[in-house]
Amino acid sequence: MPNMALDSPLDNVIDIFTRKPLSELSNNKLIRIAPELDGLEMLYSNAENPQKLFSIKILAWGLRLSGEVVGLVPWLDELVACDEINDPLNGQWQGYYDQGVDELFFAAPLHKVVELETAADYYEYQCDSDREIIQEVPDSIGTHAVLSADGFHSITLKEVVSWRLLQNGCIQAMLIDDEKVISTPVLPGDNCLYVANQDDDFKYFFQHHIANQLKSQSPEAMAAIALLEES
Repeated sequence: MPNMALDSPLDNVIDIFTRKPLSELSNNKLIRIAPELDGLEMLYSNAENPQKLFSIKILAWGLRLSGEVVGLVPWLDELVACDEINDPLNGQWQGYYDQGVDELFFAAPLHKVVELETAADYYEYQCDSDREIIQEVPDSIGTHAVLSADGFHSITLKEVVSWRLLQNGCIQAMLIDDEKVISTPVLPGDNCLYVANQDDDFKYFFQHHIANQLKSQSPEAMAAIALLEES
């Protein structure tokens, strides 16, 4: 009988943060992303409203090293694969949704799978570091980063300009450093951009409709910020 520990040495090694085998994490590594440009959404539910479904715009589709293609959404403080949202309180993934034809589905659209697989075959990068940038795509859903230095007593909203995929599979949200802007509009790859989660004041990502409610000081949005302040 083959020794499975020798055949798959990473299967017995557990990541201390995710509690998952390193082999599984390796297979889930993103190697290519493609923006979602047709308005497809992710549906999710939460414990406080068990009879309702909520939607959020899909930012992009990601090709994993395993060959699987998954939707990606800004969720709390990171970009997350839709199928990995499994928090009973904040949300549980229920599927993908095409509002145009009122259709619920559970696998990535075939045209996105073909696009990602073809691009991955065409572009073969030789990288010297796992921090090298493989792709940078614009944010097309109006994502904003919320920054606060005083526990949400005051907040700053910054638009996410783009998202960078690194060789190691990590994806970084890019914000504008206003003091370094030389020309406008600021486009992906501009030297004035910096990584959101490297800012000590960065807290969460909000989609544009929530950000706009905050900018207009909507009572509901301000109440939500007050809850964050209390927590």
